[in-house]
Amino acid sequence: MSRLLSDGMAIMGKTPLGSPPQTAAKTDGQSGATDLERAFLVFVEASQQLEDAYEELQQRVQGLTDELAVANGELRRQYAEKAALSQRLQTLLETLPAGVVEIDSAGVVQTLNATAGLMFGSDICGQPWCDVRLQQIEATFNPAEWELRIAGERRVVNLVDSELPDGSGRIVLIHDVTAAHRLQQQLEHHKRLSALGEMAAVLAHQLRTPLAAALLYVANLQRPGVRGEDVQRFAEKALGRLRHLEKLVQDMLRFVRGQGSGQLEPVCLADLVADAAVSIEPELQRAQLRLELDLSGADCSVQADRQALQSALVALLENAVQASPGQSGIRLAVRRNGDVAEISVHDSGAGIAPDLQARLFEPFFTTRSHGTGLGLAIVKNVVEAVGGRVKISSQPGNGAEFILILPVSGAPSIVS
Repeated sequence: MSRLLSDGMAIMGKTPLGSPPQTAAKTDGQSGATDLERAFLVFVEASQQLEDAYEELQQRVQGLTDELAVANGELRRQYAEKAALSQRLQTLLETLPAGVVEIDSAGVVQTLNATAGLMFGSDICGQPWCDVRLQQIEATFNPAEWELRIAGERRVVNLVDSELPDGSGRIVLIHDVTAAHRLQQQLEHHKRLSALGEMAAVLAHQLRTPLAAALLYVANLQRPGVRGEDVQRFAEKALGRLRHLEKLVQDMLRFVRGQGSGQLEPVCLADLVADAAVSIEPELQRAQLRLELDLSGADCSVQADRQALQSALVALLENAVQASPGQSGIRLAVRRNGDVAEISVHDSGAGIAPDLQARLFEPFFTTRSHGTGLGLAIVKNVVEAVGGRVKISSQPGNGAEFILILPVSGAPSIVS
């Protein structure tokens, strides 16, 4: 480029042959050569800048091309992973033994897996889920279980309804628990049979002793030459054994009838305690015991079978009379604690050992030789039938306190 510029300047500086030298023309030629030289310099500089910019642009394009290739490769890898994950999830949904139903925000069934299709039919897509439930699902006594009709067969299912994280709808998971339900019923049936057999064996043992005693006393009455006073004594003893048998049978029937056999009604606790105190008064006098009453929380009522609840309270008072020594006292109190009422019976006996307290409510378990072992079991059944529970507090040497914890009318059940 510099050579070309020099050659151009040399050509412009020559004077044509045969032309006379002129000063003004020479001056103008020198000025034009300077302008042309400047123009060439500007052109060369601009060309160099364009060439540098082009090379830089090429490098930038190449870098972007490389970055795009890497990004495309990563996207293809992620797409392949998501496609594989989607395929696995689809396979899992199709092989899942539970039914899966997708419902949109309007409550319309969108999709379902094969198991749900067998349960409800594949034609439920596009139908409101509430209509499907009304037509094919019925409630049972167990709030966690539902009854599903499938081709004329009734199945037991569990429903789990979960909202989608984005709020676009929800997923309903249906578990068929019919087999487990049947196994549970069979297990409960076997347990009942086992308990019935054990109960029959214990009852036979309980009946045998007083019956044998009664038979012995009656046999003595048949002996020749029995004196009149012996006849009276044998008759009283036989009658006492027969009455014991009658009480055992009555307790057994009350225990078998168990929970909720009577009509529930509002029961005023003040009246209930007053009636129980009157019922137990003769036994208190015979044992020379005093009854201390605390009715500070008795101004409320509970929903219960009045006769059964009063019998349970009297049974606790009878136990307290039998456990307390003469010339001592029994404390009967009613306290209100929020939504529950507590009826407590505290005796003055020797207390109950901790290892025995857990077994007191077992049928036929008793610490007395003449007890039936059903009284406290009946108390527990009666109290739990109205949504309550029984608690015991005892320290050896300081007596025992039995507490009936009952929900006040209108309060929720407290059975644990």
